[in-house]
Amino acid sequence: MRSVNVENSPTFIPVVAAAIVDGAGRLLLQQALLGKRHAGQWEFPGGKVEPAESLRFALCREVREELALELDEAVLQPAGFAEEAPADGRPGLVLLLYRCTRWSGVPEACEGQRWAWFTLAEADSLPLAAMDRALLGGLIGQVPLA
Repeated sequence: MRSVNVENSPTFIPVVAAAIVDGAGRLLLQQALLGKRHAGQWEFPGGKVEPAESLRFALCREVREELALELDEAVLQPAGFAEEAPADGRPGLVLLLYRCTRWSGVPEACEGQRWAWFTLAEADSLPLAAMDRALLGGLIGQVPLA
């Protein structure tokens, strides 16, 4: 029988995401790739925070890796959080959302994922990952979004 070291087994994993908003108030969303936790569902760009990374640094790194955009850490504004309970032997997730209205570059599908700009109403009609849907609900209440 194999024992599990509870001290080294996280109960949750911190994940960061960006609500990237253009001048028209549209959100940049991407579709999770097959084989990923939320495969086929639309979500805010972002990913896991690596050890010793700050939340903002991790978010900028993830968005650069996924979409070739350079976010400015200084203008990232906290916009909410959501959580997903542990399941199927995996730790839970805590998703921290930051709003971003300034970046450089043009989005590219660096990992082959689909991406697009959506109005809030269009985003609300997409098949979103559960945590992203909860976060979108919070953004809908923030008028104006841009």
